[in-house]
Amino acid sequence: MSEPVMGVVVGHADLAEAFVRAVERISGVTGGLVAISNEGLGPADLCAAVGRATASGTAIVFVDLASGSCAAASRRVAGDSERVAVLAGVSLPVLLDFVFHREMPLADLVERLIECGRAAISAHHSAGAVGGPPDESRV
Repeated sequence: MSEPVMGVVVGHADLAEAFVRAVERISGVTGGLVAISNEGLGPADLCAAVGRATASGTAIVFVDLASGSCAAASRRVAGDSERVAVLAGVSLPVLLDFVFHREMPLADLVERLIECGRAAISAHHSAGAVGGPPDESRV
């Protein structure tokens, strides 16, 4: 059996560390995610940090925004690699799903996480729930 996929969360300011802490507290799973902040890092330093975090095996790099320094550095490091994927728009539901399914093949795991992210989005307004479960208080 191969090693589980590693997760690297790259974000602005303290966002990555907050995501990793929240996932560990909610799930009880530690060691599956590494946090990297872009705070104080130029492009070369950010690439180097992501490169170190993904050097030892298969990894998914979760970035907060699809554009900007975190995504650019992560995509540059991933390049054409078949062992590193970059997912933009990280969310707590996606990271929680990731830590419980890290043993899946990379391509299958990426598809699962994309669907998880889509399914996790819902809205509520005065006309009722849209895209999510019904509001029990209105029934």
